[in-house]
Formats: sequence, structure tokens, C-alpha cells
Amino acid sequence: MPFNLFRKNKQPEQEKPTMTPQEESVKSNPEESQPEPVIAPHETTPETTESPPEPTSEPEASAPEQPQPTDKLTDEQNQEIEQSPNKTYLKAMPLKELADLENIKNEVTNGNIIILKVVPLATKSIDDVKNAVNELFLFTESIGGDIARLGEERIVICPKTVRIWREKTPKPASNEKLPTAA
Repeated sequence: MPFNLFRKNKQPEQEKPTMTPQEESVKSNPEESQPEPVIAPHETTPETTESPPEPTSEPEASAPEQPQPTDKLTDEQNQEIEQSPNKTYLKAMPLKELADLENIKNEVTNGNIIILKVVPLATKSIDDVKNAVNELFLFTESIGGDIARLGEERIVICPKTVRIWREKTPKPASNEKLPTAA
């Protein structure tokens, strides 16, 4: 009879139950082997005198909590981040005023990478942005870190343990004209 996807085949009224190879060997040689009794994991065998572990109402110890990715950290989380000397964090911060520079310098000194958004200060004063970037550049050089521009709005500042990759472009010969956007 050919196989047809659209018609249901009739099931035989009664199928013979299939037996596992172990059951077949027991049936053919009942004297040779006796099947082992199946014991649930929580039951004990008669030979053992141990009782099953009793459930406890106390929660099990879990892994230490990881800092949750949130926009605003609590003071406790900030202190924990500052006190962990072997971890480097990537922090995004806005530069709202020149007084924020000290906090940024402290973060970089502690080994954190800062992505600094300069637009909040740029809306107030372009001269303040230039002065802030120059001050951060000199600071980064003094600690052996690295600083680079990320587009028009952001700057990345890295501690001395991190370097920013820059694609090397071939220098044009002095007599060749530089390409223009025109």
C-alpha cells in the first residue's frame, strides 16, 4: 500500500507490546538472571540504614550577586566598585560642568575606562569643552593612559593598563594633494 500524506492509515487494533533486550533474556532464561528492583532516588534499600536527606527551610547559598546593569548606581554599589582593585569597569558619564573633571580623573586613576559625553557642557560653553578636553588629555598623558575621540559627542579615556586601537593610515607624500570631501 503506497504512503499517502493526506489519508490517515488505520492503526492495527492491538499491537504486540515490545520488550527490551533485558526482558527478552529474562523470559528466555528465567533461572539465569533476575531483574534488579528499581529504586527511586529518594528511597533507600533495605541494606542501608541512612535516612533520606530532610528538606531544609533555609535557602541554599548562591553565588555572590553581580552588579545589576542600571543607569544609576546606589552609593553602596559605587563604593563596592571603587574598592575592587582587580576589576576594570567601563563607565559612561556626562560632562555637565568643569567640576566633574576631578571625579573623572579619580575613576581613571582607579583603573576604570570612561566614555565621556561632552554635549551637556557643549550646550553651555564650547570654550569650557576645549579646556576640559585639554586638561583631560594632559592628565591622561601624565598617568600613561590613552584618550581618543568617539564621534562628535564622546571621548573615551583609558587607564595605563588599556590601549585604544587606532587604524594606521599611510602618510601621503609631501608633494601629493590630500583628498578633499568635494
